[in-house]
Amino acid sequence: MSGYVVIVDFQLRDGKRSDFRVLIDANSKTSMRLEKSCRRFDVVEPVGEPNRVMLYEIYDDQAAFEAHCRTDHFLKFDAESAALVSDKKVIKAQLVCGG
Repeated sequence: MSGYVVIVDFQLRDGKRSDFRVLIDANSKTSMRLEKSCRRFDVVEPVGEPNRVMLYEIYDDQAAFEAHCRTDHFLKFDAESAALVSDKKVIKAQLVCGG
């Protein structure tokens, strides 16, 4: 099994989770619906951390992820969510074993 994994850890500004979720949920659903090489796009809220949202994404390869970053829905999300985010960490990895 192989794949290109992207984990994104967002720290949000106080009180902005609901606004952020509207944007990221739309991006996630649209990515899964329109991008054949996007295999997984989960939105996760860590328990007890109201200002944190994480993403777990799997693409066929790095080129597929790069193509995702050029889509209209990603660019819209990125522009509209910028003011809601205080910090963002991105981890890129290779999928080596799927459960």
